[in-house]
Amino acid sequence: MTVKDLLKMSHDDLDALFKTLKSGPIPDGLAKGTAIIGAGRSFSDEIAQLVNIFAWQGKVFDAKRRVLRNKILPFGLKAIVATVSKAPSLIDQKECILIDYSNTSLIAQRVRDEVRRIAPKLYLGKVYWDGRPLIHFALELP
Repeated sequence: MTVKDLLKMSHDDLDALFKTLKSGPIPDGLAKGTAIIGAGRSFSDEIAQLVNIFAWQGKVFDAKRRVLRNKILPFGLKAIVATVSKAPSLIDQKECILIDYSNTSLIAQRVRDEVRRIAPKLYLGKVYWDGRPLIHFALELP
């Protein structure tokens, strides 16, 4: 499974895959991010590339301290802090890696990310806004 494969999948297929995965270990260091917008559509890859260039490039995890910073904007600013823990997923109540912005960011305080591992260096994530699902994303470790 690759990020290209994930970009070709529908939201329902991504949700079904997410439900089959285990949380895995909390990543450490830089994880390249790919936003999966318009999942399964022919333009999903192009949108992901634009988001990566202009808005969000990934997450920088500090597994020991259980925090992360998002890498954003064209120049890779490390901002928008979140806490990282293991918690039940909103989709199926099974364990996931929870990325919680509620107490660390005014901008993203209503955002909740959930992540599960697909392969040793690849994770699938879901973004929620006020408990409602928004998009999926992928994280690739070097």
